[in-house]
Amino acid sequence: MADEVTLLDFWASPFGIRVRIALAEKGVKYEYSEQNLRDKSALLLQMNPVYKKIPTLIHNGRSVCESLIIVQYVDDAWKGKAPLLPSVPYQRAQSRLWADFIDKKVFEITKKIWTTKGEELEGAKKDFIECLKLLEGELGDKPYFGGENLGYVDVAFVPFYCWFYAYETCGNFSIEAECPKIIAWAKRCMQKESVSKSLEDPKKVYEFVLELKKRFGVD
Repeated sequence: MADEVTLLDFWASPFGIRVRIALAEKGVKYEYSEQNLRDKSALLLQMNPVYKKIPTLIHNGRSVCESLIIVQYVDDAWKGKAPLLPSVPYQRAQSRLWADFIDKKVFEITKKIWTTKGEELEGAKKDFIECLKLLEGELGDKPYFGGENLGYVDVAFVPFYCWFYAYETCGNFSIEAECPKIIAWAKRCMQKESVSKSLEDPKKVYEFVLELKKRFGVD
């Protein structure tokens, strides 16, 4: 029997984009279900009663929640193609560490770039660049964080690339000027169809950010 796979998602979510990339890397066919985050569907509430958030993956009637957990699940459930996590336990642990760093540091800091101003904004920009420089150090001379192939950390981080234009425009700074290695890595990732077809148009994301700023009353 063929797998029945549905992804409950929202187009601009970097967390949802992670899952889209992972599924594309594995060649998994799935139904995409766009969710209205201001009026959550009965299916989303039923399938993710704990967090009530996207992305939520439904595989043969059973749900998996939280983007990094979903990516790990996809890697385990469809083992035959494009492994995302390393097989060596230490390397797997390191990959999870850096993905956790991206969730806990990068996301929280970048949100401040478009929700604050003045000294707080300048501090957020500085903190973001420091995070990127740490990631550049981890990348080293490798083509991908996963080594020669796209891996778990790449999948965790590259979705934010389509938000970079919004960060730069709202914060009035250049990421490439500060962290050229990160931009070169992102462009390398974008050469892969699984990435380029999953990431959204940066200008469209910026327009969405402007809507959010209005909604939250941020000048």
